Amino acid sequence: MTSLTFLQIKGRLMKALTQYGRLAEKHWREHCPNLVSALEARGQLHAMLLEAEDATKNEMIELTQQFRQQGLTAQQAHDRAWEMVRESYILLPAET
Repeated sequence: MTSLTFLQIKGRLMKALTQYGRLAEKHWREHCPNLVSALEARGQLHAMLLEAEDATKNEMIELTQQFRQQGLTAQQAHDRAWEMVRESYILLPAET
C-alpha cells in the first residue's frame, strides 16, 4: 500500500517522507554512510529521517515568522531560515 501520507515498508505502515526527509536521506546516504548503516541495522533510519524533517519544519516556521516580523519578505524570511536550519538536521557534516 502506498499513498501520499503513508507507505508500507517491510510490512509496517509508515508515514511518507516530505521533501526535507527525502533530501536528508539522499544527503546522509552520500555523506554519512556509517550513520545510515547503523540506523538501518537498528531499524531506525525512517524514524530518524522523520525526526529530522519535523525539527526542520518546526524551526523553519518559527524563524520565518520572526524574520517576517522584522520586515523581510516571505521569500527572504524562508531563505534566511533555511540557511540557519539546514545543517542542523538535514545537511549533516560529512563523515571523515
